[in-house]
Amino acid sequence: MASRMLEEESGRRGYESELVTNSSELLIPTTTGVGISAHKHYWKVRGEVDTLIIAAGAGARGPSDPALLAWLRKMARQTRRVCSVCTGAFLLANAGLLNGKRATTHWAHVESFARLHPGVSWDPNPIWVQDGNIYTSAGGSAGMDLALALIEEDYGSDLALAVARRMVIFLRRPGSQAQFSVALAAQAAERKGLQELQVWIAENLAKNLSVEVLAQRAAMSARNFARVFALELGNTPARYVEQARIEAARTQLASTEDSVEKIASRCGFSSAELLRRCFVRHFKIAPSQYRKHFRMPPATQGRGAASKGISYLGNASLGRVREDRRRGGSYP
Repeated sequence: MASRMLEEESGRRGYESELVTNSSELLIPTTTGVGISAHKHYWKVRGEVDTLIIAAGAGARGPSDPALLAWLRKMARQTRRVCSVCTGAFLLANAGLLNGKRATTHWAHVESFARLHPGVSWDPNPIWVQDGNIYTSAGGSAGMDLALALIEEDYGSDLALAVARRMVIFLRRPGSQAQFSVALAAQAAERKGLQELQVWIAENLAKNLSVEVLAQRAAMSARNFARVFALELGNTPARYVEQARIEAARTQLASTEDSVEKIASRCGFSSAELLRRCFVRHFKIAPSQYRKHFRMPPATQGRGAASKGISYLGNASLGRVREDRRRGGSYP
């Protein structure tokens, strides 16, 4: 998608993608029953690879071929980025590429992966993590968030946002977004009125979000609203609002350079001190310490406009991307 949009705008392709596999056949079976055809076997890869992406699947969690692991270690030394989606991280861990690093994967596999690879700092919370030139992401949709982050890193936020719009992705999430989030919990409400109210809360965190205000917006009495809200979402309105504000503040601490005071005000906290107290209660760490540990590196406004070589490996498949480094400016 990014390559096509760049080509439409400037006549240059941003990425040259290639799907490679370690299976004996080029046709890669999937759990859906639909086969995917690889371009070639991984040992036939030649030339520069800019980004290597390991896809997910049962094959990534099974016994690993020593030759494949050796190839991954060699490629990791040669490529600018090595990435995994979901359980693809297990293959990176088997190759020793995650030792001493912070990484994530689908929350359902974190515990078992941690037992098998205790030398990796597995974090079940974020949707994707960068540690050096290694990027790991959580479940399938988190791979899309990671892909958008890579596009932003290469060509700037304008192209990443344009791709998100073209793909009708409602929200481009930073890596610090939790796998279990208030936004996800919002989908649990069965009443359309509550679903709409939750969207309104997320868009109006700085406003007065008292039970009385929310009840009036939901066209209920305060008592009935509090009862229905707790019944459908398993949380009181006040606690839900606090969690929504904390989650928004956490995202902004990791993805912006705004002051804690400005973030507190924007997220509906009356003061930076109140944000700090709530943050410590939820995460056992102060906002300033959280930012120090989880601040995402600023995106590069376009590294180079020539096509970037990307390879993909998942299940029994690998993928790579070549990057054309002739640069002509950021996406308009």
